[in-house]
Formats: sequence, structure tokens, C-alpha cells
Amino acid sequence: MPGLRIVIVSWNVRELLQACLASIEASLAGSDLEYQIIVVDNASHDGTPAMVRTLYPQVGLLEPGRNLGFAGGNNLAFRQITASEGDRSPYILLLNPDIKVVGEAIPRLVQELAAHPELAAVGPLLRYGDQTIQSSRRRFPTRATFFWESTALDRLWPANPWARRYRCAETSETVAQPVDWLVGAALLVRSEAIAQAGLLDERFFMYSEELEWQARLQQAWGGIRFVPDAVMIHYEGKSSEQAVAARHLNFSQSRILLMRLWHGWRWAAFLRAFLRLSFAYELSSEWLKLRLGHRPELRRTRIALYRDLLRTL
Repeated sequence: MPGLRIVIVSWNVRELLQACLASIEASLAGSDLEYQIIVVDNASHDGTPAMVRTLYPQVGLLEPGRNLGFAGGNNLAFRQITASEGDRSPYILLLNPDIKVVGEAIPRLVQELAAHPELAAVGPLLRYGDQTIQSSRRRFPTRATFFWESTALDRLWPANPWARRYRCAETSETVAQPVDWLVGAALLVRSEAIAQAGLLDERFFMYSEELEWQARLQQAWGGIRFVPDAVMIHYEGKSSEQAVAARHLNFSQSRILLMRLWHGWRWAAFLRAFLRLSFAYELSSEWLKLRLGHRPELRRTRIALYRDLLRTL
């Protein structure tokens, strides 16, 4: 049967990774798919490599010795797969370590991609740990989307039309459908499409890299499809919440980089100025709440965060 390579880039989430690996094996236990799992450990200090070597010796373990980010870590595995003599695996599954595969979700995704040679990639329905649905379907962002999605404006007006369109809010998440791109926590990609489109852009350390990549995958090969009867649980943010300031900075810098690549330097400079103004607004709001005595420890933490962002962005 077709070969499958599963790539997991992990940083300091040993227990979640262990559960992820167990769920992968359970998902594929009744399948005749030939597969290999590759874990890229981005310099974890929680014993992740020892756990993989001890409990899952059959899993390929790559240890670059430093944090390569999402794009760099996946690319390291992609290059090894490509360099492996005789490896003709037609499918590569990118999986976050905080994912738990439900039932036969992985074989279902492979079945969908195998049945539709015009597709470059497919992805599952994601649910949070409390079983609520995670928004994972996306359209490509317009210029307005950069200012209205996941910003202070979005929090002030969460039902704004630009963010709703971006998140495909007008279509049901229970129906299989073509999308522009999918959240990269779980994405099955055709190897031939990667060969045509190229690897992830390592200028993106984290965030927006899967967006930019899926745009190239579509240009080089074909569509992206959302497959809701394949379900995975996503315990989102367990790595990034360990470095909150870095998470916000990486997210903002990635959006600015994408704006520059797609719309030029002037729009990127405008977005940077807007984000700095947004962080200044958030800083002022937190300072006022602190003066009013509302949850002072939380306010001091957030004030320090926004000051760091204004200094570094």
C-alpha cells in the first residue's frame, strides 16, 4: 500500500507528544498503510528525546540541537525523507505534537487524497479538548484581513465581515469543501506537490508559514480540501504558551512578512505601524486597569508583555 511519512515538530510537550504517538499507532492499527513517524525535537529540555528513544524506538528522531521553528523543523524532516534512497512515499502528514488522532482519521485523509489526484493537500476537522470545534478553514487574507483578524480591532468587533470571510464563517464545518488553506496543526500533503512547490519558507519562524506554503502548493499542483469526517483533537498552544511574548512577536512579525511578500513594503510598513499602535492601546488599557486595582498581578504581567512587544516590533 502507499507509503506515509508523519512529521511531528516538538518542543517541550513530552506528555502530549507521547499521547499523540499512541493515537497515531491506534489510528493506523487496522490499516495496511506502510508508514514511518519522524519526530523533530527543537531542543526540548523536558526529556522528550529520551521518551521517544525509550518508548518509541521505531520512531525516527532528529535532534538539530536548537529550535528551528515550525518551518525549519519540518523542512529538516522533508530533506531527510527526500534523501532516503528508495523512499517513494506519496504522502506526508504534518502533525502537531498536541494533536490526538481520533479513530481512523489518518487512513480517511489518505483515502481522500488518493481518490482525488487533483488535490495537493487535505486536512481534518479539529476539536479542542472540550470537544468544541476549532476554526481551521481559511480563505486567503485580503489587505483588510491583516488589520481585522486576530488584532485589537477583531476583539472590539469579533463579527466583522473581513474576519468572518477569512474564517469561512458562512459555510458549515460539517460539510467537506474546498478551501484556500487549512490550519497546519494537521495537514496531509502530496509529496509530488511539495516537489513542485518547494519547502516551507524558513523566513517564517512560526505562524503564517503554512498559509504561504499552501498558496504555493495550489499554484504548483491543485486544491486543498477540508474533510470533516476525519477528526482530531487539538490541545492548542501548549508549546507557545511557554513563551508568551515570543508567541505574540512571532505572530506579528510573520504577518508583516507575509504582507510584504504579497503586497509590498509600503503595506508592510503600514501594518507594522498599526500593530504598534494596537499594542500601545493594549498597554494603556492594562495600565488603567492596574490603576483601578483590577487583578494587579495579571495587569503587571501584561504591561511587561506589551512593553516588550513595543520595544522589539
